[in-house]
Formats: sequence, C-alpha cells, structure tokens
Amino acid sequence: MSIWGKIGGAAAGMLVGGPIGAAVGIVAGHFLIDRSLTGGDPGVAFTIAMIALSAKMAKADGIVTDEEVEAFDRIFRVPPEERASVRRFFNLARQDTAGYEAYASQIARLYAGKPAVLEDILDGLFEIAKADGVLHPGENAFLERVADIFGFAPGEYRRIRASHFAPDAADPYVVLGVAYDAGDDEIKRTYYRLVRENHPDSLIARGVPQEFILLATDKLAAINGAYEKILTERAGR
Repeated sequence: MSIWGKIGGAAAGMLVGGPIGAAVGIVAGHFLIDRSLTGGDPGVAFTIAMIALSAKMAKADGIVTDEEVEAFDRIFRVPPEERASVRRFFNLARQDTAGYEAYASQIARLYAGKPAVLEDILDGLFEIAKADGVLHPGENAFLERVADIFGFAPGEYRRIRASHFAPDAADPYVVLGVAYDAGDDEIKRTYYRLVRENHPDSLIARGVPQEFILLATDKLAAINGAYEKILTERAGR
C-alpha cells in the first residue's frame, strides 16, 4: 500500500496519538490506526508532517497563494485517487498557523537524534516558502521557530536558509554553517558530514519521498561549491 493510501485511512493498526494522529484522523474520517506511522514506514510519518507543516507554512505570510499550493503538489505528486483526502487535510491545516509548534514538537520527538531527517523537513518547507520568490518576514519567523524546536542553532538555520535564498547563498561559510575563523580540520569535518547527510543514498535510507532527492542534489552541489570556494580562498592566503 502506498504512503498516500495509508494517509487516506486505508490501513489499520495502533492508535497514533498527538497532533499528527489527530490530523490524519480528520482526513480519514476517523483516527488512522497504522503501526507504520511510528515503526515500519518512516516515510509515512515524514509525509504527514510535511503536509501539515507545509499548509501552515503557506499561511505564515497571511495568505495561501496558488504558487504555494502548486509547489506542494509539485514536490509530492499526489496520485489522483488520493488527491481529495490529502487536499482536504491540507486545506484544514492551512486555515491558520495555530498548532504548528505542536506538530513541530512531535516531529522533533519522532526523529530525535536524526537531525538529517529534520533538515529534510525544513528543506521542504523552504520550497513552499520560496514558491512566490520571496521569503516574507512571517515565513522566516515560522521557519526559524520550527528550526529552533528541531534543535538547530541559529548558525545552522542560516546555513539551511542559504541553500534556498540569496544573499546568504553566495557566502560559502554560511552555506557550510561554519565560522569565518574556523580551522581547516573543522571545515573539512563539516563538509564531509553535510555531503554524507545530503547524498541521495542517505535520503533514500531515511525514507523520504522520492521528490526530495532532486532538492538534495541541488543542495549537495551548493555544499561542494562552497567547500571548493573556501579551499581556493585559503590557498591564496
């Protein structure tokens, strides 16, 4: 059974508590009872989290635009037979931003000790935010708060934001999330960690939707470019 079928309420298992379980219950007409949400299929929990937070992300600047909805559809490519259930959930969640911190907190607990997965979620949210080409103050505040709940330090948030929005994207130190006076060994360790976390094979192992592989490929290119730029600059000192 596909992720979308499970989200739509076609599977049954144990009751899922917290805001994620409640939201899925709204979509299905009852609480979704599916063990894979917390155990066998991390992609399901990831996708549910993305639907809820994407909808509230779209509302963060006060209005949900067609471009933001289209960005969501483009990223997830919901099958026609599941579109009604998923869109119903999306429309309910996008009515306001209320509750987004509870969603973010539960997601942080689901993926405790797995910062790479949490970063995948932030990347998806940034894709929704930049659909209209502008990072609005409300969207930035929303994303910054979600990043804080996920356990990312301010410098890490700036690094993630830099992979989606200029002008930070032009600063290789921001792209890698390292200080300007960081030692060569620290920069190398950070670089290899980011490459490992953003490699397509790593994302597949984390169970994220296939569409996120393309996002990771672009991000990996930026990471490689930033590292090469730093090496070139330091070699010329």
